[in-house]
Amino acid sequence: MSSDDQITPSPTETDHGFELRTRRRWPWIAGGAVVVVGIVAAVGIPLLNPAKSAADVSGATLTVATAEGNASEQALINFVASKVAPKYGIKIAFTGLSDSNTINRAVNDGEVAGTVYQHKLWLSQVLEANPGFRETAATPVFRWGFGLWSDKHKKVADIPDGATISLYSDPANESQGLWVLERAGLITFKAGTNKAKATQDDIATNPKRITFTLLDFGAQSRALPDLDAAVGYTEYYLAAKIPLSKEIYAPAAPDEFAGQLTVGTKYASTANIKKLIAAFKDPAVQKFLATDPTVKGILLPLAAK
Repeated sequence: MSSDDQITPSPTETDHGFELRTRRRWPWIAGGAVVVVGIVAAVGIPLLNPAKSAADVSGATLTVATAEGNASEQALINFVASKVAPKYGIKIAFTGLSDSNTINRAVNDGEVAGTVYQHKLWLSQVLEANPGFRETAATPVFRWGFGLWSDKHKKVADIPDGATISLYSDPANESQGLWVLERAGLITFKAGTNKAKATQDDIATNPKRITFTLLDFGAQSRALPDLDAAVGYTEYYLAAKIPLSKEIYAPAAPDEFAGQLTVGTKYASTANIKKLIAAFKDPAVQKFLATDPTVKGILLPLAAK
């Protein structure tokens, strides 16, 4: 983490990965069941069809894309462009694109140099749905703020027997939600479960007999007053004017759920993309994430605990 609303100032039903319906955006999905769709040939990116990829052109501006309206990721890219890229002899520009399918196609085709819009599990869903795509998660960059929210209860221990808790309706972010609940002691997993890919079928014990409801990103934050709790991205709750005090549990996400700089695999070895990756690995990026108020609580440094 859909509608055509933007993340700022109001929550959307998009992308934190890729659009799982035919509408807009990413790990911010759509209500109810989610269907992963491939990309049809008709999908295009306005103004983004260079004859030759900037990755192959010395001195070209390298465009890094994310979902349009995502203010925190835009702030990160603009910081790297202005404060870090000159150290590596490259020029970087931000662009916002309308949905994850469009973003990932542009990365695959070299129409943009990369994106910081998804974690590895979301990318794996993209590649599974689109077998022709060749993209590489080049380096982790940040952790999204992600936790357990409640309008009714002040702490995890207050969640009652028979509670209703919402998870996101796409598989990758549903897994992350289950991981949070397992960390909070509300459920346990069966032995041998890969927690990064867990489903409700992997739950071994559910002592409070929690009922799970799957909602998309925008719908989940709007439904919070009707739920006992929900597991979701800080960004969507703050955009919905829900105070951070409603987040009652927020462990640092594991590496599997870190936001990645993703690049087109066939361009990964070019000089430009190697410099782009080095720029996003620069220690100044982690300092920015730890200190800048425009991303505070939304994009966390990799060292966040």
